[in-house]
Amino acid sequence: MKKNLVPILLIFTIVAVLYFISSRQRAPLIPADALHQNIAGNAGCAECHGPGKKAPLKANHPPKEQCLICHRYK
Repeated sequence: MKKNLVPILLIFTIVAVLYFISSRQRAPLIPADALHQNIAGNAGCAECHGPGKKAPLKANHPPKEQCLICHRYK
């Protein structure tokens, strides 16, 4: 029985780690609406999401010039 305990605990630990990694918060999807329809690159995002614009990003937002690395279209 003790022989089987180590592999079982190892498998359980791996599954638990993979679950927690996959369940972390994901970046919101880019809406499929008329405003976002023609956005082809990161420059288009700054028109509305830049500082002082209609929907500025929060100060703690990751690098702001790489939008399409995290955000995807619906």
